[in-house]
Amino acid sequence: MSEIRIFSYLPNPRVWKSLITAKLAGVEIEVIGDKPKELSKWLWDFDARIISDEDKLELDSFKRKGKRGFEGHLYKTDSFIKEHPFGTVPAAFVGDERMGVFESNSILRAVARQSKDSSLYGGKNISLQSRIDSFLDVNLVFSREFQVYLLEMDSVLHSTYKRMKEAYEFYLNGVEEALSISNFIVGNELTIADISFVCELSQFLREGHYVEALKKADLIPISHSFQTDYPLCFSHLKTLSKKKEFSEIMGSYLDWYKM
Repeated sequence: MSEIRIFSYLPNPRVWKSLITAKLAGVEIEVIGDKPKELSKWLWDFDARIISDEDKLELDSFKRKGKRGFEGHLYKTDSFIKEHPFGTVPAAFVGDERMGVFESNSILRAVARQSKDSSLYGGKNISLQSRIDSFLDVNLVFSREFQVYLLEMDSVLHSTYKRMKEAYEFYLNGVEEALSISNFIVGNELTIADISFVCELSQFLREGHYVEALKKADLIPISHSFQTDYPLCFSHLKTLSKKKEFSEIMGSYLDWYKM
């Protein structure tokens, strides 16, 4: 049995964080899931599976209203909700006790902790671990903002755009400063702070697919001058995304973006 099992919509850059870390760390994880619109056809559980219309009649007590990007109803078992009280994905189950771990950066940490090589999470240096956590926390705030922003992209409000632009600049200004004094975000070795940075920023840059929608609102992509405004961040993203451990997981996700 895998050390960690993850259920999620796929593809999901937030799951890629754990997959890349697992590949670097030699940790066995299992990922189960489907396209976002197909998850209403799944039973959300440790033993997640596709269910038929007949199954749904029998599982009616597990029917719950979708939220946070999901419309209609979803089928989540009581045991799933017990381990994942917020009912969100990605949803991980860790260890023999199948303990629920939620939020992608927490799942990322869980994978890193399973590694025999602990350098990805600061080794035994508690101060270094705390600094890595600091960047992961800021990264999470950034990702929360762009999740709302990207979901509204077809009719984005100027207030949402302004809030997103402030979050983008705050996050990248900080990472740019960190990269000006070391080869990686935390020190001179690759850590999960760098892995999370690559995956989250790659997802945000997909706003470039919505140029026409933004133009209708008299707006331009927030990241339109990313390469020149944040040259160290751009170089870091470009270098890491082309590493074997990253590219094997991310595939062609960034091919559209001129690197």
